[in-house]
Amino acid sequence: MAPETPHVDLARSIGTRIGEGLRESGHLGIEPMARTLDAVRSHLRAVRGHYVKLFAIATSAVRRADNGDHFTREVQRALGVPVHVLSGDEEASASYRGAISALGNLHGAQVGVVDTGGGSTEYAIGATATPARTVSCEIGAVRLTEAIPALAGRDGIVDLDTIERARTLAREALAPLRDFPAVERLAFVGGSATTAAAMVRGKKTKIDRFELTRSDLQRALVRLCALSFKERKEVPGMKPQRADILPAGIIVLETVLDIVGIDRATATTADLLLGYLLAERDRHPSGRTYPAASRSSTP
Repeated sequence: MAPETPHVDLARSIGTRIGEGLRESGHLGIEPMARTLDAVRSHLRAVRGHYVKLFAIATSAVRRADNGDHFTREVQRALGVPVHVLSGDEEASASYRGAISALGNLHGAQVGVVDTGGGSTEYAIGATATPARTVSCEIGAVRLTEAIPALAGRDGIVDLDTIERARTLAREALAPLRDFPAVERLAFVGGSATTAAAMVRGKKTKIDRFELTRSDLQRALVRLCALSFKERKEVPGMKPQRADILPAGIIVLETVLDIVGIDRATATTADLLLGYLLAERDRHPSGRTYPAASRSSTP
């Protein structure tokens, strides 16, 4: 199979961390919702003239929150379109659809796609444009950092005991992946993967795709954990908004490699958002394209 390589006319991301404090309270906070609504309005202004149809989607934090409906109504009021709150399986399928568009001809190979977000990690496998199997696991870069706050680096360097505790939590949460068939290739999408790739490259430039090895991730983790939160922000390739949660994100990615038994993965920006648009196009073919891609990121 040779998936098409779509052209993205506009892509932008604003980190809002809408799920901040969700673990303790069970609901979205007033300030995170306000930040995210501001970002949504900013995206709307930026994409005018770039689309023929507007879509709005939400993922883990909104589907888990007890006031998610209130927030989606506010987003609908701002955009004029309903918000589709994706289930974990829908999220995994969209991430898979986006990622395989960047992988070229699969030649019938079984491919796995991992999307590590702030609150959950999705996994999907398949050999065609539609995944054969999906799962959503309740762990992400923000969630793991909230469970083990020392990972954030605000109290100084992160010791080995802290890292091992985080790895144990990651292995437990990602255990469903052990029941999946083996894959021949693996792709990573999401901010943890692309920021890790930028850090490995040593520059904060747009990365369409980059091969990340287990050794790359291990070296990046050791480097970050030896730095304070403030020092992490200065690392070439780092997005400052991810300086506290990137170690947790890397631990999740590293654990996935261990479970699926593969030593490398392709990190790509062809992610859930692109996959959702491609799937919508496939479901409602009209000869028109949906080239713009914007999101309020919740790392």
